[in-house]
Amino acid sequence: MEQSFFPGDVLFVLLGAIMVLAMHAGFAFLELGTVRKKNQVNALVKILSDFAVSTLAYFFIGYGVAYGVHFFVGAGQLQTHHGFALVKFFFLLTFAAAIPAIVSGGIAERARFSPQLAATFIVVGFVYPFFEGLAWNGNFGLQAWLRATFGAPFHDFAGSVVVHAMGGWIGLAAVLLLGPRRGRYSRDGAIAAHPPSSIPFLALGAWILVVGWFGFNVMSAQQADGISGLVAVNSLMAMVGGTLAALAAGRNDPGFVHNGPLAGLVAVCAGSNVMHPLGALVVGVVAGFLFVHLFTLTQNRWKIDDVLGVWPLHGLCGAWGGIAAGIFGQPAFGGVGEVSLWSQLIGTGLGVAVGFGGGLVVYGGLKWMSGLRLTAEQEYEGADLTIHKISSTPEREAIW
Repeated sequence: MEQSFFPGDVLFVLLGAIMVLAMHAGFAFLELGTVRKKNQVNALVKILSDFAVSTLAYFFIGYGVAYGVHFFVGAGQLQTHHGFALVKFFFLLTFAAAIPAIVSGGIAERARFSPQLAATFIVVGFVYPFFEGLAWNGNFGLQAWLRATFGAPFHDFAGSVVVHAMGGWIGLAAVLLLGPRRGRYSRDGAIAAHPPSSIPFLALGAWILVVGWFGFNVMSAQQADGISGLVAVNSLMAMVGGTLAALAAGRNDPGFVHNGPLAGLVAVCAGSNVMHPLGALVVGVVAGFLFVHLFTLTQNRWKIDDVLGVWPLHGLCGAWGGIAAGIFGQPAFGGVGEVSLWSQLIGTGLGVAVGFGGGLVVYGGLKWMSGLRLTAEQEYEGADLTIHKISSTPEREAIW
């Protein structure tokens, strides 16, 4: 590393990593509150286990695929520049681990545990870092070509496409391969509602994600002297826009209201450092409406049983964020500039293709080799008792 990094930079990135790590608790409680009670324990165990598997996959394989960096040297060399390379890995790991956490919400209540962990290792070790390296490390000359052709590279400051759209489109592939939960849709066209099991836990998960997101976005500068109040305020405005849009479009439904801010934050990640706050507000409003209407459409019209709506929330709002950076980042809309709509369209489309295609290959392969679903009896009993041998609310307690 030729550039010097100071203790303040290490602390800055470390705090960002810790904030994004805390977001995984948000993913867990958001899923816990949304699924039925017989699957709550599974939601908690999946997110933690996925993070552990993601760490190994990214440390040994994924980080090298994306950045050509490995840590198979002495500890003395690793502590160069106060160990900045290590905390940067930690920070980017928390982004990578968000992919299986996103997918988990879509395939909840009927997915087998071991195949999902295997999918996590493959996705975080190979699929995600392939596109991460294209977008954030200039691998294979994609960014240089976009700059030469359209005047600017693909811009994704904090991962609207690299993290969220990728996760959402991988999740869509997994959901389609799994099929809906048994009893969700009947042959006569009737739809069985599965309301959230705990609005308080759902809300807690959303709030943890919202707070952690300011580390997700602001700390993406990766150096203390790059910190920007513009990123923070743009994140705030997009969050507010998404909340109010979901409140209106969802007609006061608490599930939509608490996912609305997440939709806005997903969408603003890409352009949070180049937009005007008013542009960020518009981006958030569009994302909030997009999530509510597409969630309803996918669940009721297309009968895609995406339990937490990870495709509309992360896949579609993330893609919207990638495109929106090319619109509201322009000086004509009060933006900083140095973005190209064509580069954003190409980069976003490529992210969607890699995510959905990679998801089909990984989950399709596992479905063929080992199967993805619980049996009908296991699904009826619930993942908590089937996989973990305990429920979240035992009917009896031991008296001794």
